[in-house]
Amino acid sequence: MPAAEPQGTLAVALGHAGRLLQRDPRLAAEQAGEILKVVPGQPQALRLLGMARASLGDTPGAVQALRAAVSADPQLADGWRTLGDLLALAGEEGEAAACYARHVHASVRDPALLAPAAALADNRLPEAETLLRELLKARPTDVAALRMLAEVAARIGRYGDAATLLERCLELEPGFNAARYHYAQVLYRQNKSSEPLREVQRLLATEPRHPGYRSLHAALLARIGDYPASIAAYAALLEEHPAQPKVWMSYGHALKTAGRQPESIEAYRRAIALRAGLGEAWFSLANLKTFRFTRDDVATMRAQLARADLGDEDRLHLEFALGKALEDEQDWEASFQRYAAGNRIRRGQVRYDADENHAFMLRSRELYTQEFFAARAGQGHPAPDPIFVVGLPRSGSTLVEQILASHPAVEGTMELPDVIAIARRLGGRHRDGAGLHYLDALAGLDGPALAALGQRYLDGTRIQRHTDAPNFIDKMPNNFAHLGLIHLMLPNARVLDVRRHPMGCCFSGYKQHFARGQNFSYDLADIGRYYADYVALMAHYDRVLPGRVHRVVYERLVDDTEGQVRALLGYCGLPFDERCLRFFENDRAVRTASSEQVRKPIFREAVEHWRHYEPWLGPLAQALGPVLASYPDPPASEG
Repeated sequence: MPAAEPQGTLAVALGHAGRLLQRDPRLAAEQAGEILKVVPGQPQALRLLGMARASLGDTPGAVQALRAAVSADPQLADGWRTLGDLLALAGEEGEAAACYARHVHASVRDPALLAPAAALADNRLPEAETLLRELLKARPTDVAALRMLAEVAARIGRYGDAATLLERCLELEPGFNAARYHYAQVLYRQNKSSEPLREVQRLLATEPRHPGYRSLHAALLARIGDYPASIAAYAALLEEHPAQPKVWMSYGHALKTAGRQPESIEAYRRAIALRAGLGEAWFSLANLKTFRFTRDDVATMRAQLARADLGDEDRLHLEFALGKALEDEQDWEASFQRYAAGNRIRRGQVRYDADENHAFMLRSRELYTQEFFAARAGQGHPAPDPIFVVGLPRSGSTLVEQILASHPAVEGTMELPDVIAIARRLGGRHRDGAGLHYLDALAGLDGPALAALGQRYLDGTRIQRHTDAPNFIDKMPNNFAHLGLIHLMLPNARVLDVRRHPMGCCFSGYKQHFARGQNFSYDLADIGRYYADYVALMAHYDRVLPGRVHRVVYERLVDDTEGQVRALLGYCGLPFDERCLRFFENDRAVRTASSEQVRKPIFREAVEHWRHYEPWLGPLAQALGPVLASYPDPPASEG
């Protein structure tokens, strides 16, 4: 038979499979399989088989087929893109990014883009950046180069730069959906809500079944507090793509936050059944606080930790989860060792400098004098809407939030990132924006500029408000470090400082793995110094702004709940309401590690729980110094 005929027959068969893919993925998979029997390893047939399996919800099978396809033909651009989409859906962001880079490389036909595309695909980021910047000097409107440079910026964590580049890319080519998807992801990583939601909705209008778009959409709905819609979106996605352990885990998070604990446990179990080594799913069960692991669970976690190929992210989450399991068994020393192991891994992954934080706190105390605030009296935005609940994580702030949110005049939201985002914007490019440049920039603002900051905060948080209650809660604990900014831009906002015994609070934070933002909490000495700096800064504000902050001491709240509730409502200008004492009956969504605990009446057992671990907490006690002896008041030198 002439050589051309088999090729023609193959092309016909592939075309037929491609057409079937649009209307009947099952038949398309069968057709691709028949082609592969005759021509084993045929790249286009493998690609079609992968796409058909993806349409049928068989993600593992789809990934397997697509990996084979791109291995057989590394220039198979569509294969790399689809594989990237499936890996992104599975939460494998690193692998997905690598596939997208290979897609770019395989797609490039412009000789000028070949070298930077190859550098990007090989993760040679400095070289890729240099080549792309040189190219864009000559061709500033090259959308492919702009998107590639944005990928470089995103990979090294410069999300603001990436967003700017992608905005320009979309100005030039609004239909560039790959760039728009990347733009939405970058905005999401910047803790933004309304902007990425708008972009994803545009994408879904063009490809409503795209699993990656749908997953990001569900996550954004959760971020803005629309949990019914988020849960429905996850459920629909999982019905079509059930073999997704990380999507099951995200679904579990949404169910947990909405108070649907049995269903959240089932979702986490489904994630673990699909991937036994998925540490975050195990930790999510532990993070319910009221959940108890079985002996079989403990054995499985130990077996996973014994794996030599287990990644650090899975390992650290499993260490924290196993620490909680052993804590429930009252094996205090073994439990502490597991917590310590998890913290060592995490501490090695994050950047935190206790000396730098201390210098920032000292500079804040030097800048924010009585005279400084007096000179700016009457400035800022007059809105009284926000109630800021500040302090340290695990101080009892979620309990205070739940009490307040049970009042009809108050809406609970979440730990909002907006104050910190404003501080970072003022700080510009200087490290994380929370340092001395931010304070200097803030000191130079006039009255209209401060009022504009207050308006920006109110505009940014409006998407989180779903009721007509006049007040809302921002429970970001780290906002205590930005109390000067809060007072200047929103002088009528209320501020509640929730304080818990330093040993109990700090150890509770140490054994709690936080998703982000609490980098001080992974070392006992770091967290002790952080607590001491917090006490000193708040004592300073008590001196220069007397009465501005209302302090809630957790142990007093436990011992005299009604008296303390009446006092905090009085400070907020709210009439007493009995529902605030029955806060555990409130079925609102709660988005913190204490979500299940605050659905029950106050319990006293946690107050002294840290004493079980006291033999191993010497570095914490030493770092706290005089703060420990003076609690709940600051040391005399700070008072």
